[in-house]
Amino acid sequence: MRKTISCMLTANAALLLAAVLPFQLAPGDVAPSRPPVPAGSAGSPGVPGAPDVLAAPPGRPESPGRPVSGRGHAAVRFPVLRPGAEGTIVLAVRRRLSRLGFDEGPPGLTYGPAMRAAVWAFQKANGLPPVDEVDGPTWRALAHPARIRPLVPSGGPTRVEIDLRRQLLTVWRNDRPELVTHISTGNGEHYCEKGHCGVAVTPTGDFRAWLRTPGWTSGPLGDQFYTVYFNGQIGFHGSEKVPRHPASHGCIRIPLHNARPIYDMIQPGDPVYVRRPGPADERPKSRRT
Repeated sequence: MRKTISCMLTANAALLLAAVLPFQLAPGDVAPSRPPVPAGSAGSPGVPGAPDVLAAPPGRPESPGRPVSGRGHAAVRFPVLRPGAEGTIVLAVRRRLSRLGFDEGPPGLTYGPAMRAAVWAFQKANGLPPVDEVDGPTWRALAHPARIRPLVPSGGPTRVEIDLRRQLLTVWRNDRPELVTHISTGNGEHYCEKGHCGVAVTPTGDFRAWLRTPGWTSGPLGDQFYTVYFNGQIGFHGSEKVPRHPASHGCIRIPLHNARPIYDMIQPGDPVYVRRPGPADERPKSRRT
């Protein structure tokens, strides 16, 4: 009977992983080994893990995934990581996303909801469809990410740019992209809730942050977490529901783990630009890192 292989890497497998990942790991990126995970858990073969790829015996079929070339190495077949996966390879991806400006949430070895939102944002910023998996195209993009291009290059050193087409919000500080997050904006539909009726639109234009409300607040259209208003009663705020499509009444929904950091970065008077760029304007430009 085949021995169950854990997603948690041993020390030797972790060193091998560091050698073949398509991007560089900084000191401390490889976590210490953990005890084996029982079969049927999130770390069992039901969620592909690095040892299934890097230590497969001769003749064994390859795990799901696509070849990704590492620097100085032949093509290596990396696993398709899905929500619920655990292990050092998940930690490496989380830290890579964080270094590229895509906040992946509280630290850990698990592919949870916050990391999924970061993966969506990263995929969209790199011209990929947002999917739950860290698949072959996502591995390649992690190795050679697209440059984040400003929507308003002369908009000020500290600003917020909201891309309605790609459903992305970028906070710029010192003219550098500090944080990029997945969002959900107005769905364009008519609504009537609790006596309030209107059309769920997020207008484009040039605005400025004006009112900030910390923590949770409640309004006629729902609960909001760390809100920054910039256009009357329209603002960006944390929400428990941030799907992959426009779904709000007009505000910009942000994953909860990004709401407080963005709130702390943006002060009253900072510019907020809302745009709907055409496909040619949003084409990512690749670079090697």
